Amino acid sequence: MRGDHQTLALLLFCAFIAVTLFITTWVSRNRQGSAEEFYAGGRLFSPMENGFAIAGDYMSAASFLGISGLIALYGYDGMLYSVGFLVAWLVVLLLVAELVRNCGRFTLADVVAARMAERPVRTALGTSSVTVSVLYLVAQMVGAGSLVALLLGGTSGAARSWTVVGVGALMVIYVSFGGMRATTWIQIVKAVLLMGGAVALTVLVLLHFRGDINHLLNTAAERSGHGKDFLAPGLRYGGDWISRFDFISLGVALVLGTAGLPHILARFYTVPTARAARRSVVWSIGLIGSFYLMTIVLGFGAAALVGSADVRASNAAGNTAVPLLALVLGGGEGSTGGTVLFAVVAAIAFATILAVVAGITLASSASVAHDLYASLRRPGRKPYGEVAVARVAAAVIGAVAIALGLLAQNLNVAFLVGLAFAVAASANLPALLYALFWRNFTTRGAVWAVYGGLVPAVVLVVVSPVVSGSPTSLFPGVDFQLFPLENPGLVSIPLGFLAGWLGTVTSREKPDEAKHAETEVRALTGAGAA
Repeated sequence: MRGDHQTLALLLFCAFIAVTLFITTWVSRNRQGSAEEFYAGGRLFSPMENGFAIAGDYMSAASFLGISGLIALYGYDGMLYSVGFLVAWLVVLLLVAELVRNCGRFTLADVVAARMAERPVRTALGTSSVTVSVLYLVAQMVGAGSLVALLLGGTSGAARSWTVVGVGALMVIYVSFGGMRATTWIQIVKAVLLMGGAVALTVLVLLHFRGDINHLLNTAAERSGHGKDFLAPGLRYGGDWISRFDFISLGVALVLGTAGLPHILARFYTVPTARAARRSVVWSIGLIGSFYLMTIVLGFGAAALVGSADVRASNAAGNTAVPLLALVLGGGEGSTGGTVLFAVVAAIAFATILAVVAGITLASSASVAHDLYASLRRPGRKPYGEVAVARVAAAVIGAVAIALGLLAQNLNVAFLVGLAFAVAASANLPALLYALFWRNFTTRGAVWAVYGGLVPAVVLVVVSPVVSGSPTSLFPGVDFQLFPLENPGLVSIPLGFLAGWLGTVTSREKPDEAKHAETEVRALTGAGAA
């Protein structure tokens, strides 16, 4: 993209940034600065507002850019990401949404620590939550870099790097000054824009093929370079048994990981009641379900109209498939329609990234301040306010995410999010489910569940093909690969549950029957909930 094309897209980028900074400034002038206001937005949002915000938090760059790109490159196997992300919400609705809202206050650790020794549990879950959040943030940074590089010339490494730095700086500003209330309104605006953009592109793709889905799929297969194999399982995950196990591992991580994501669980605390939390999830499922169905059309549309080879040439991981599709649908490069549609879609994708990184950064900084700082602070020392610590933590986490985002620029964003889901399902979910449903669960069981899932997941990623041993690795020049799967979920998730059980049955601590009864009543009825 050159000339007027760049100018229009950059103007739209700047317009969204200006609007979100205005929201942040306006909210920061009208808030009281309390922990409840900063972490939970005063619990004043309606179910519909929170449902849109949840959808905005969940429909990330991985969804809009990464999944569509994987479908454009791998057809059926790429589509499986859409299915996994969508099915995951049923687990959230049925198992955790209402119970978490009733039992917690600001973070996941509030739920688990309610009936255990607080310090070790908060330390473990705070560490795990920050790890998951940073992995998720890296995916958003990579998406931002790919998008702006395409805008400024397609392969500009400097543009990608500076974009990662800029997005990191903006997310720190959003969180530090606006807290949860500003982040929520940014999410709502972003969700409306993203749904509007996805609907418009989907309608244009279907109109181009006159509503004939069969014609769309056949054209995509022809232009993919793989023929009918493009529409069948196995193109990415069916080559051998290792790739098949990798697919199973990915599917398990996607389905279970959502219920352990800190920034998603934090959204249930922004509504006044548990019933409102449940209704929020219903709203979000409708939006998210519609969106993921549209990503399938967009992915196959990109393969059919842009061509898999051109998508791969623009970005090897497929992250630029949707903007390229918009350019073609608008009339091609050089046309006014193509320029406008490309610029609008690029701006929406950029808005998606900015909104999601704000939500993740807020959740991770809350874990640092509310869990880690509160647990590790030495007795007798003058405490700093939690909100002040959270603001500093946002800056530190932003710096770490920027550094890792610069390293991971060549990886697909949906794939990176799959890793974050695997860590969340391995470490956070076992501790959460045991705490909610197992009467005899103990402090040792909680700590072992977290570390027993977190450590294997991180170690297996480090010694997997993601980090070394292949041309697409983070460090392609070295090879210390020991674990054959790209996603560790198949091994690390069972280890997390096993470690939680083992820690509990070997513990000498007697379960507190009174605290369990109190937690159970509170979880099921909402009595005493914050």
